[in-house]
Amino acid sequence: MPPPNRQQLKEKLRRLPDSPGVYLMKDRFGTILYIGKAKMLKRRVTSYFQSSRRHQNTQPKIRAMVDLVHDVDIIEVNSESEALLLEGKLIKQWKPKYNTDFVDDKHFLLIRVDIENPLPRFRLVRFRQSERSLYYGPFANSGHLRKTLAEMRLKFGILLHDAQPLQQADGSWKIYDDMRADISGHSNLITTEDYQQRVELACTFLDGKSKDWLKQLELNMLAAAAEQNFEQAADHRDLLFALRSTLERTRKFVRDPLLLKPTRTQAILEDLAEALSLPQTPTHIECFDISHISGSFCVASMVHFAEGRPDKAQYRRFKIKSFVGNDDFRAMEEVVGRRYARLHRENKPFPNLIIIDGGRGQVSAALKAFLARGLEPPDLIGLAKKEETVIFTDHREPLKLPDHSQARRLLQRIRDEAHRFANAFNAELRSKRIRETILDDFPNLGPTRRAALLSSFKTIQNLKAASAEDLLNVTGIGPKLAQSLYHFLQQQSESPEPDQK
Repeated sequence: MPPPNRQQLKEKLRRLPDSPGVYLMKDRFGTILYIGKAKMLKRRVTSYFQSSRRHQNTQPKIRAMVDLVHDVDIIEVNSESEALLLEGKLIKQWKPKYNTDFVDDKHFLLIRVDIENPLPRFRLVRFRQSERSLYYGPFANSGHLRKTLAEMRLKFGILLHDAQPLQQADGSWKIYDDMRADISGHSNLITTEDYQQRVELACTFLDGKSKDWLKQLELNMLAAAAEQNFEQAADHRDLLFALRSTLERTRKFVRDPLLLKPTRTQAILEDLAEALSLPQTPTHIECFDISHISGSFCVASMVHFAEGRPDKAQYRRFKIKSFVGNDDFRAMEEVVGRRYARLHRENKPFPNLIIIDGGRGQVSAALKAFLARGLEPPDLIGLAKKEETVIFTDHREPLKLPDHSQARRLLQRIRDEAHRFANAFNAELRSKRIRETILDDFPNLGPTRRAALLSSFKTIQNLKAASAEDLLNVTGIGPKLAQSLYHFLQQQSESPEPDQK
C-alpha cells in the first residue's frame, strides 16, 4: 500500500482553525480510523504529526494509526462541551478501530423535572422515559452538573431525587425533615403553589436566563480576591465555571411548552380566554379538521384537549356519510352535527371552546350544524391557516394573535394535532382500500389465486417488490400470468400519489 501524500495532508493541517471541534482521521480508503475532540483543532490535530511527539511518550498503537492517516476531516462547534458531545455521538455511530472510549454506548446525563408531581423533583437521568417530564441536556461534564444541581437546591429551594417531603394536615408540605431545612434559608413549610414558583425560577435558570445570578457570583469572586480572601474567591470561581459549563448551549429536550406545570398551563388558558373574550377559561377544547385526496377518502377528525393537554381517549374519527365528493363545508357541517347531537342525546357536556380548522366558510358550516338541530353552540372559532387568524361567529373582525403569544401557540398546536389525526385516518383508509382493490383491477385473477398471492407475500408492498420469478413460485401462477402481473404491479408502483388536503 503506498504511503499517504504527506505534503497535501500537511497543507490541510496548516489551514485548520483554532476553534473547538471534532476531527476524523481517515485512511486512504476513506475509512474512519479515529475520532477525537479538541478545544483548539489546529493545535490538537497537528500534534499527532510532530516528530518529537510521535517518538516520545506516544503509545505504539497511536503511532501505528498515524502512519495510516491519509486525510483528516473536521467539524467545528461552539464550545468544548459541544465537541465532547459530538465526539461521543460520532464514535457510537462509526465505531472507529482506534477509539477505546464510548464503546460501551454510555449516555450523557440529563436533568429531568417531574412536572406531573405535586412537588416536582430535579433528578439526573441518562434516558428520556416520560413525555410528561421536562428534560434539560445532555451535559458533557457530570461533575459540573452535579455541583450545579446542588447549588440550584440552595439557590431556589427545590427538591432533588432523594427528598422525602411530608404533607401536613392543612395540605401544605414540609420539604425536609432533617437539618437540611436550615441550609438554604428557604421556608421549609410550603404550599404546592409556592413550590411551583420555585420550580419556575429553577427552570428559567436552566433555560439559560441566568445573567443576574452569574453576574453576582462574578462580583463576589472579584470582591473576595480584592480582599485577598483567595480561598473564597476560588470557590466562587469554581462555582461560576461549573454553572457556565452546565449552561453552555447544548440540546434541551423540552418537547412542548404546553407540558409545563399546571399553573403555567392554566395561565396560558386564561390568556386565551382573555384574547378571545370568552366568558370562562376553556378547560375543555375540541377541534375539527377535514382530510381528503381530490375528493376521495373524505374523512374528519376531532381532538379533545383537557386543561391544555391532549386527552386521546376522547379523540374521534369520522367517515363522511351524507355525500360523496369534495365539499369541506358540507363535511364540516355533518361531523359537527353528529358529534354534538350525540352528546346532547347522551346528556354529556359540550366543550368550552370549539376550534374549526378553516376560515369563514367552515365556521359558518359548523354553526349551521348547531342551528339546524336546535342546539345552543358553545364558543366557536376558526383558525385560518394562511394568516393564522382567528375567525369568530359574530360581527368581530378576524383576530391575529402576536407570534410570540402562548395562546396562539396553543391554538396552533391543537389545530395541528387535529390535522395530523385526520391525515393519519385518511392514510389508513387509503392503504386499506389499496389492499382491497389493487388485485381486483387485474383481469383473470380469481379469488383463489388472489388469496394465494396475499398469503405468500403478506403485503401489497412485498407483492409490488416481487420479481416475475418470485410470482412464479406461487401456486396457480404460470409464466404468462406471472409476466403480465409483474408489469401490472410495476405500473401501479409508478403511479403518482394525488395531493392530500
